[in-house]
Amino acid sequence: MRSTLAQDANRDRGTCRDAPPPTPPYIRNAQGWRTKKTYNNGISALRCAFEFGFKNFPDRKNPAEGLDTFRIKKKDLPPVDPFNVMEAEAIIQGVHEEWGEAIGNFDEFRLFTGLRQSEQIALKTSDYDPRKGTLLVLRGVVIGVDRDRTKTSEDRIVELCPRARSVLDRQLQLRDAHRRAGKLDHDFIFFKTDGDPIRALDYVYTRWRYVPESRAIRYREPYHARHTSVTWNLMVGKNWIWVARMHGHSPEVMMKKYAKWIDQSTEEDIDAIRVALAAPARARARALSAVPAVPNDALESPRTRAAPGKTWGRLSWRKKTKDWRSGRDSNPRPPA
Repeated sequence: MRSTLAQDANRDRGTCRDAPPPTPPYIRNAQGWRTKKTYNNGISALRCAFEFGFKNFPDRKNPAEGLDTFRIKKKDLPPVDPFNVMEAEAIIQGVHEEWGEAIGNFDEFRLFTGLRQSEQIALKTSDYDPRKGTLLVLRGVVIGVDRDRTKTSEDRIVELCPRARSVLDRQLQLRDAHRRAGKLDHDFIFFKTDGDPIRALDYVYTRWRYVPESRAIRYREPYHARHTSVTWNLMVGKNWIWVARMHGHSPEVMMKKYAKWIDQSTEEDIDAIRVALAAPARARARALSAVPAVPNDALESPRTRAAPGKTWGRLSWRKKTKDWRSGRDSNPRPPA
């Protein structure tokens, strides 16, 4: 059976440049691709593999030469959905309480820097200049593989706000304590609770997922922490070219994705963001956590998607995650 994308491609073939030509069944049905980006990623990998494999067979035709990809339009991109200050502070406090200082610092840092996750787990102590308060971003870690370049293949220097500098100083102190205790023998800034380097994003992803749901905060993917950093800087009046440079965006991407956040903000929002960017410690998180976030009843959580005859209330979920926080299960999930 053809996938939805393959059907769209065959229907629009010859009339729209956005649709790729029909693909062989073993390609279009391999993974059940349902989005344009996933389709493009799969086709790109296939094209590279066949191109490399057919170098020794110049007399044969590469079957991947005719594979095209979708053009990603604005309507295909997920909407920018940043956290407000109250939500962010509640998440920060929750991560610190549930998973400890190492993972709490990781999530707090990305909310105030907007680093891509692959860039953040690749940061090394030599990348930080405490005198200038800047961070050199020049590498990434993707599926456990070290890459000597960022996603855009461009190095950049990130100017840290006071809150981000405070978090980073705290993390470096924790790192020194782990090193003196013999738990750490690498030069990465961020690490797991046991001191091992973070090599895959599922380690921090699953911990992030639990906290918003356990505190009745509408769930967003971890990448929205990056969106949050961008929009906060725009809302407090930072130059949009500077914001694009700090986050590794092109000016075109900035205007296309975040233009509406430049002037759609209230004075209360701006004041709260400015205080959050300047706060040096987690005292604000404790204060703001007293204000409950408004739950989104329309959003399903793993606790409401329990299998027949099973319940995933908060107590049972916390019991399930007891061993997880101890490091015995790195990826617990409730039943689908």
